[in-house]
Amino acid sequence: MNSLPTDALQSLWLLHQIDRFNADYAAALDERRFDDWPECFVPEGHYQVQARENFDRGLPLALIALESQGMMKDRVHGITRTIYHGPYYTRHVVSPAQVLACEATEDGSEVVRAQAHYAVFRTKPGGVSEVFNVGRYVDEFVRRDGVLKLRRRVCVYDSEMILNSLIYPV
Repeated sequence: MNSLPTDALQSLWLLHQIDRFNADYAAALDERRFDDWPECFVPEGHYQVQARENFDRGLPLALIALESQGMMKDRVHGITRTIYHGPYYTRHVVSPAQVLACEATEDGSEVVRAQAHYAVFRTKPGGVSEVFNVGRYVDEFVRRDGVLKLRRRVCVYDSEMILNSLIYPV
């Protein structure tokens, strides 16, 4: 017999879906499956990497600001075919998500606002691992037919300095 109310089960299921999404997102990046990354977003999705100071003040300046899946695919092309840099590997560690709001839309989908904390470690071949970027994902998901896609992900980083250049998505 199930002792949790239906609303509680739905909330747990949503949290599980977001946590699973974040785990798959991190795995795609860490395994260098960069072509999978834009597919985490709706076609008009936004991706931004922004300093905490600018985010908290509502200032628009960001290290990376991509305004569509097409721009993300261009970024992937640059990462995989044109940018030269010293090689390194990443490892993402993502906390369990916190759902901030959930609202139904007229088309039957849901908009879910959530956040999760992240830490990205970088390891250069033959080198030591170091903390590369730490912060939180401030997300807006669209859930249609049980499938989550990002409408917006803002990676709000706490570090005041980014090690070298930011090449791979966070």
